[in-house]
Amino acid sequence: MGHSEYDPAAKDRRPWNVGRMVGAKRALKPQQVWAIRFWLDRERRLRDRAMFDLAIDSKLRGCDVVKVKIGDLVSGGRVRSRAIVVQQKTGRPVQFELLEPARGSILAWLGRRGGALDEFVFPSRIDHGDHIGTRQYARLVDEWVTGIGLRPEDYGTHSLRRTKASIIYKQTGNLRAVQILLGHTKIESTVRYLGVDVEDALALTEGTEV
Repeated sequence: MGHSEYDPAAKDRRPWNVGRMVGAKRALKPQQVWAIRFWLDRERRLRDRAMFDLAIDSKLRGCDVVKVKIGDLVSGGRVRSRAIVVQQKTGRPVQFELLEPARGSILAWLGRRGGALDEFVFPSRIDHGDHIGTRQYARLVDEWVTGIGLRPEDYGTHSLRRTKASIIYKQTGNLRAVQILLGHTKIESTVRYLGVDVEDALALTEGTEV
């Protein structure tokens, strides 16, 4: 609810967004991705390294990253090169590729973690039958970016989701491919998500069937 400009107390009220960054969080650059990996390895944060690699490669929302189960990633004692997860927000499945760095860190973490296929990859420390919370995940991301000297207010869990999508788009200009990888139902959502200029997007997708 807003306040009238004639309200005598209005001038004393601080806007809700003072001190906060409003809008999309920045995607990480490739060198920043490797800097975080190096930092996590140096700090011996095996679980966090696996979580970070999974988030980057999967391009999943935070609510989906924390709920990934071992069986989603593992088959025959090996980490899959491709996995499928049903998104909580849309109810639609999304497929992603796990590259060697991610497969290695996930396998190392699961070797220490143990567990059955129907258990969460990243369990809660309070209740091992549950997964870590999204707030805890967000706090971890703050620690990771701070660890390499970035401002935590500029980055968040969505930064990890956007990172690989942004890199793929910059390398290929293929907006349709990024749409599929992010699991967006409308290409307009992908345009807004990546911050792509509308005219550029229309030029790229002209004549392309969706």
